[in-house]
Amino acid sequence: MTGRWVVPICGGGRHGPLFRNHLPFVEKSHAPLLVEKEPMRSTLRLLDDELIEKIVAEARELLCTLGVEIHNPTVLRMLADHGAEVTEEKWHARFTPAMIDNALHTVPHSFKLYDVLGNETHHFVGNNVYFTPGSAAINVLDSQTGSLRRPTTEDYIRYVKVVSGLPHIASQSTALIPADVHEKVSDSYRLYLSLLYGEKPVVTGAFTIESFGVMKELQVAVRGSAQALKEKPLTVFSCCPTAPLKWSDTTSQNLIDCARWSIPVEFVSMPLSGFMAPVTLVGSLIQQTAETLSGIVISQLTNPGHPILYGGSPAIFDVRYETTPMGAVETAMLNCANSEIGKRLGMPTQGYIALSDAKQLDAQAGLETTLGAILAALSGINSISGPGMLDFESCQSLEKLVVDNEICGMTYRLLRGIEPREDFPAIPLFQEFLREKHLLIAEHTRRYLREEITFPGPVIDRANRARWLQEGGTTLRERAEREVARLIDRYTPSRLAGNVKTELTRMMEREARRYGMDNLPARTE
Repeated sequence: MTGRWVVPICGGGRHGPLFRNHLPFVEKSHAPLLVEKEPMRSTLRLLDDELIEKIVAEARELLCTLGVEIHNPTVLRMLADHGAEVTEEKWHARFTPAMIDNALHTVPHSFKLYDVLGNETHHFVGNNVYFTPGSAAINVLDSQTGSLRRPTTEDYIRYVKVVSGLPHIASQSTALIPADVHEKVSDSYRLYLSLLYGEKPVVTGAFTIESFGVMKELQVAVRGSAQALKEKPLTVFSCCPTAPLKWSDTTSQNLIDCARWSIPVEFVSMPLSGFMAPVTLVGSLIQQTAETLSGIVISQLTNPGHPILYGGSPAIFDVRYETTPMGAVETAMLNCANSEIGKRLGMPTQGYIALSDAKQLDAQAGLETTLGAILAALSGINSISGPGMLDFESCQSLEKLVVDNEICGMTYRLLRGIEPREDFPAIPLFQEFLREKHLLIAEHTRRYLREEITFPGPVIDRANRARWLQEGGTTLRERAEREVARLIDRYTPSRLAGNVKTELTRMMEREARRYGMDNLPARTE
């Protein structure tokens, strides 16, 4: 753990990086390349520069020697036009070093997100950290029965209302897949509900090639024009290569469609250590780097400067149970190390972390989520996807989400670190202390109490035992249920213009009719 010093990642701007074996590393020097010193902040590093260089070099070699399977003729033709060795009948392409170099030159080092009203909410740069709920769950944990069930429209609306009231969750994700609409519209329908009821930007994704069109038009309707959407992005789309080294027709088409419309994407490579990737963490990182680099090349060839998050959802494979534990410490290490690689290549990063494989809101859920959130934040992962998730990314729990919001709040306090606040000289403060026998109402206390100490919401119990019993002796689950109910009760409707909401509904109804739905599910406002 070291304090973070602000140094330029690349010399000469985006198009003039300092390369060493094609990597934009900061030059080594005995004298620190110091611009300014920020307040002390602990950071976590799992890889040194030399190991990152070796991992990226091997990943590049994979792309240029073994190549990638890409089941999209448009992408293959584009790659061939730029020098790749393409075998169309095998849906296969071998990249060139120049293609990779050029993509790393044009990919942005940062970008911003904006809410439905056009207000900036995210600046993915440096070690800025933002939390978003995990997605896309096929189940919701029913708080009344404690059992899993398929989500409905009403569940999704409740989810959006809860997220709207969580101060430490910066964006929505399309976290649930409603089962009461046709599967062909379930992706666009989630985005529609998010834009209709929430104001926060959305992390989402398309399940089909066809659905991208309506999802893009929903965003244009909110912004007013395609140019306005480009200037103020509203969403991040997940684009997921298939392990090992493969892009499906749908995902690769989604990627080039997003690039054409300048809609940011997060690359979600999913190596499974010991099953669909080498069992060693370094081997898995080589594969993940190669898969992500291939996506970056496709993105930047389509639209140089297209904003991306260098992300992923890696996991180990537990051979005892044939599961992919997202709460494992090795899974967290893969996410953090992958972010280190992305940052050294000059890109903002993402990771599926700060979630749990537990089946209920229990101690395992808390320990796995907290471990992931803290490690991710100390690693500077810019977009942390995971809060609310249980059961190997298959279940979303609103009760867990409100607990995770408090975990995120405590994590943010950790990141602010420790700094002096009129503590020197200390003699006057301690003279007052000795005179008054306490500092409860001291001016120094009143000035810095809220800045220094984080006070969590009612989900976290800090009462003494007598008061806890007097107030009902509630469990964590009971307090979380109350908080969910309170947030829904206090929900304030989105301030998106009424005519825009009407247009969104018209567009969604038209899309649903294409698949035989005469009406959208009834909604409770």
